[in-house]
Amino acid sequence: MRNGLRLLVTGGCGFIGSNFILYLLRTYHDVQVINLDCLTYAGNPSNLLEAEGDPRYRFILGDVRDSRLVNELVAEVDYIVNFAAQTHVDRSLMDGASFIATNVHGVFVLLDALRRHRHLRKLVHISTDEVYGESSWQHPAREEDPLRPRNPYAASKAGADLLCLSFHAAHGLPVVIVRPVNIVGPRQHPEKVVPLFVTSALQDLPLPLYGDGRQVRDWLYVEDFCRALDLILQQGEPGQVYNVGADNPQENLRLAEAILDILGKPRSLIRFVADRPGHDRSYTLDSTKARRLGWTREVDFASALERTVTWYRDNPWWWRPIIEDPVFREYYRRQYESRLLQGVPYGG
Repeated sequence: MRNGLRLLVTGGCGFIGSNFILYLLRTYHDVQVINLDCLTYAGNPSNLLEAEGDPRYRFILGDVRDSRLVNELVAEVDYIVNFAAQTHVDRSLMDGASFIATNVHGVFVLLDALRRHRHLRKLVHISTDEVYGESSWQHPAREEDPLRPRNPYAASKAGADLLCLSFHAAHGLPVVIVRPVNIVGPRQHPEKVVPLFVTSALQDLPLPLYGDGRQVRDWLYVEDFCRALDLILQQGEPGQVYNVGADNPQENLRLAEAILDILGKPRSLIRFVADRPGHDRSYTLDSTKARRLGWTREVDFASALERTVTWYRDNPWWWRPIIEDPVFREYYRRQYESRLLQGVPYGG
């Protein structure tokens, strides 16, 4: 990316968005970043403490669904990178309304702003591997494969993807979709599986592992994804979709065991609990298109997990206020209390 470019990053106080903003500020001397975030429970201003006081960075408290505000900000930038989304599958099963509102209508507002402001060079929309539904390591999902989402979160992201492609086809808008695998790294909300397991283990609490724990996921370190996103922002073709995978397949059980081993905690903390509805067994992506642009994954699974676990171990100031918040405690109670009471111990 050339210096001097201006970006609007939506949802920049979240996990990946904040890491991407910090990556941009570290990498490019002259970049200007506007961060639009409405600070829902997963938007944490402390994620961007490093950016405070940097004249290249500006935070705007606001909602991606606010058309007036979005149009004002879009007039100031060259690129949009959309991270704004409700992302947790478990919460979408409890109440999917906010997922439709943010993940679908919010994207519509951005697309409509892009249509009105033709000076914009590109909108990069961050999607997910879950839009494809289940895929095996023998048959990884390709960008042209049909979308078969199996939970409300994945369905909302698939709807947003289709909106993006339709606006490209109907209006010729420079829209690019990026579909990553599971991402790990610092500053991810403790509702997600890796920080949930790490913070639970640090407190000697049980790790609630869904079903038999044999679900397989691919794991990508957040810095590797930021590099991929930077490259796609520069070279990705409008109207195209780019999968970004790590080729790091791991069963959830092995993930839990590895976290406990890093922390020196007993594997007896693992509890097999009732599975969630529609839990896909495996996701895998064919990332050939991203690699053709010149991207490669640099951090292997063991290193990615160790860096992530170490960050949470060394930064309890960041995650303790989150897990001690009454709202999070109520979510945890609803989601896991009865499951853990009926759970099966590791090895039992």
